[in-house]
Amino acid sequence: MAYSSVCGLKERSLSLFQLDAGREWGGAQRQALLLSTALMQSGNSIQLCVPPNSPLHRKAVAASVPVLPLRMRGEMAVFALCRLVRLMKRKKCHLVHFHDTHSLAIGAVAASLAKVPLRVISRRVDFPLSDRYFSRSKYTKDIDALIAVSQNVKDVLIKGGINPSKIRVIPDGIDYSIFAELGSSDYLRREFSFEPDDFLVGIVAHLADHKGHKYLIKATQILKEKAPRIKVIIVGSGPLRMDLNKQAKETGVEDIVFFLGFRDDVPQILASLDLFVLSSNLEEMGSSIMDAMACRLPVVATEVGEIPELVVHEETGLLVPPRRSTSLAKAILRIYADRDLGKKLGQRGYELVHRRFSVEAMANRIILEYERIAKDKNVKLLS
Repeated sequence: MAYSSVCGLKERSLSLFQLDAGREWGGAQRQALLLSTALMQSGNSIQLCVPPNSPLHRKAVAASVPVLPLRMRGEMAVFALCRLVRLMKRKKCHLVHFHDTHSLAIGAVAASLAKVPLRVISRRVDFPLSDRYFSRSKYTKDIDALIAVSQNVKDVLIKGGINPSKIRVIPDGIDYSIFAELGSSDYLRREFSFEPDDFLVGIVAHLADHKGHKYLIKATQILKEKAPRIKVIIVGSGPLRMDLNKQAKETGVEDIVFFLGFRDDVPQILASLDLFVLSSNLEEMGSSIMDAMACRLPVVATEVGEIPELVVHEETGLLVPPRRSTSLAKAILRIYADRDLGKKLGQRGYELVHRRFSVEAMANRIILEYERIAKDKNVKLLS
């Protein structure tokens, strides 16, 4: 990855710690890596703290981002805390950015002991905040700014009692370079020996209840009856893998549903698809949709969260109500039957994400937020 002119920060060298406790590979982990890489290549001192041997750990090492593996949960947390405090002091950390609430468990304590002056947390989901004081205090105690991935997430935070003046809406960014030269579109067809006229419908999402995979599998029953050339590709790992496998077998669609698990080759997989689908019941911005659009794929998605900002019905994709398998199947079949419509939607989606989202734009806005809170607290960021 190569990023240019992030806020002209070549003149500065900020000591920035980025913490993420996620053990899987999802939107939060990807954004943490993209941001760390962009800021590092702009001349800043970056330390990315992640669980050892996690996908983020491996990808950070591959991207040459300085990474500190930390066991942030369980009995090793005290040892991790001591390591983190020592490194924050040695690096003279200006600011720590938490990319999930789990990393706060030791990160906030470490920042306090190391006297780190600035603290930022990102919020990516639009679930209501818990009524418990401890849960809410994560977003208020010694936190200087909250970065919401969307307006809907900001609204949830405000309803949960968070001061609106502390919240900034900064959408995710996409590294378009990985989609520039993807090569053959037969990548999956060769792997699974699909026929040339098979129509590949794919979803890339954690196998969790709020992603709505069960409604997609139920819709697949209709697809199999109406258009047997359709194949459904499910990419991702998660706690529902066995349940979804069982559902596919019990509903008689196991022959056209393919569970690929976690994959490092998602861009190549997307380039092999004919249609992308996201069946979520709850969702934030939906970074996987942006990836699909960057590949010029038509998109069928549920009308939840901030998805309608990306998928404008009949313009950049088709929207359906959540938990409606029949509606989902009808939308998929519509694009299957009208390939010209699919091409038109895919091109418009491609133009939208290139116009509105990029890693540079995301990093620029976040560094401006860092500078804003530093100014408010009279913290000098120049080293």
